[in-house]
Amino acid sequence: MALTRPSSPDSQGWQSGTSTPRTENSVLFGDLFGDDDFILVVGGLGYIGSHTTWELLKAGRSVVIVDNLSNAFRTVLERLQTMLQAHYPDISQAPLIRFHNIDYRNVAAMRIVLEMYARTPSPERPRPSSIAGVIHFAAYKAVAESVEQPLRYYANNVAGMIDFCGLLDEFGVKTFVLSSSATVYGELANKGGRLPEEYCTHATTNWQDAEGRHQTTFGGSSGLTNPYGRTKWMCEAILHDLAASDPEWTVVALRYFNPIGCDASGHLGEDPRATPNNLMPVVVRVLTGELEVLDIFGTDWDTRDGTAIRDFIHVTDLARGHLAALSATSDKLATGFHSFNLGTGTGHTVKEVVAAMEGASGKSIAVRHSERREGDVAMCIADPKKAATLLGWKTEKTLDDCCRDICRFLRLLRL
Repeated sequence: MALTRPSSPDSQGWQSGTSTPRTENSVLFGDLFGDDDFILVVGGLGYIGSHTTWELLKAGRSVVIVDNLSNAFRTVLERLQTMLQAHYPDISQAPLIRFHNIDYRNVAAMRIVLEMYARTPSPERPRPSSIAGVIHFAAYKAVAESVEQPLRYYANNVAGMIDFCGLLDEFGVKTFVLSSSATVYGELANKGGRLPEEYCTHATTNWQDAEGRHQTTFGGSSGLTNPYGRTKWMCEAILHDLAASDPEWTVVALRYFNPIGCDASGHLGEDPRATPNNLMPVVVRVLTGELEVLDIFGTDWDTRDGTAIRDFIHVTDLARGHLAALSATSDKLATGFHSFNLGTGTGHTVKEVVAAMEGASGKSIAVRHSERREGDVAMCIADPKKAATLLGWKTEKTLDDCCRDICRFLRLLRL
C-alpha cells in the first residue's frame, strides 16, 4: 500500500513550514535566467525531484516537470500546486508549474515538449530555448534490483540519457545537472575516511589529499560493485566527453550519498510506487504496519556496531544543492564537466538510524538480522569540502531533523 492518499491529508491547512525563505531570483541566479525561463526537471515528481522542484519554486523559478509516474503519484503535483498558492499570497507573482506525463525516453514526445519552449534568439534572449537548464532525476536507483535486472538499468539510465542529451543538444539546451551517486566510488568507499571527488575522475587528475600528499587519479573506474553504480559512472563519463567536445555544454554531476527526511512542512515526503529498497522508506513501512520487520543486511561489517555506515543527508539540503549547482553554472562552472559530493561528511550506522527513528516516533521498530546484500559496502561517507568551496553549499540539518520531519509527514497523512 502506498502512502499517498487521494485527497489532501492536512487538517491544519497548507502552510509552508519549510525553513528556507524565498530567495529573490536575481540574488540566487544572477543574470543566468530570465523571468520567462524555465528549469526542466525530469523525474520531477519523485522523492528528490519533488523536493528540488519545491525549492526552485520558492526561489522564484518556473518549472517544467516531465515524469511518467512509474514511481510517483499525481497527488504530489497537486500538493506542490497547493503549497505554491499558500507560499505566494499574490498568485500572479508566483512562478509556473507545467507538467508533462511522459517517459523521458520517448524521443518523439520529448521533441514536442522541447519544441513548445523553443524560441528565436535575440540580443535580449540569446538562448534558442526558454528552458535555461535541466535537472535529470529519471534514473532507476535500486542497487539490488540492478543486480537482478541489469539490462533494464542500462536501457533507462544510460541509453535513455544518451538519446535525451541528443535532443537537448539539438534544441540548444546545454546546461545539465545530473543526479549521480556515491556508488561511483565502488570499493574505494572501503578505504575508510571521507571520499573526495578525485577518487573517481574521467580524466587524469593530479591533486592533494587531506594530509597534503600529492596524488594522481587516472580516468576510469575502480571497483564498481553493482550495475546501478556502473550506470551512474557511465553517465558521468558520457557527459564528461560531451562537455569536452562542445564548450557550450556545462554539466554538473551531483554525487548523492543517502538522502532521507521530508520537507519541514510535512506535505512532501518519500512516497514511491515501487517497493523500496533503501533504508528509511522500509523503516517507515514498518512503523506504519505495512511491513512486519526491518531487515538489517549485515551485522558483521567492520564498523562500531557491526552494521553498515552511511552518510545520511536531509533531502532539503540535497535539493538546495541542485539550486547551488545551477547558480554556479553562470560563474564558477561556466563550461565543462564538474562533479560534487552532496553529503554531510558524517556517518551513521543502520542501528543508529533505527534508534533515532524510534526516538522521534515513540515507537519500537522490529528488526531482523540478515545476510549482506550483493553490491553493498561497509562504509560510505562524503568529503563535502569541494561543494562548500565552489558552490557555497553546506548541509544544515541533522539526523534528528530528518527523523522529526518524517514523523510530521506521517502524522499529516494520518498514518
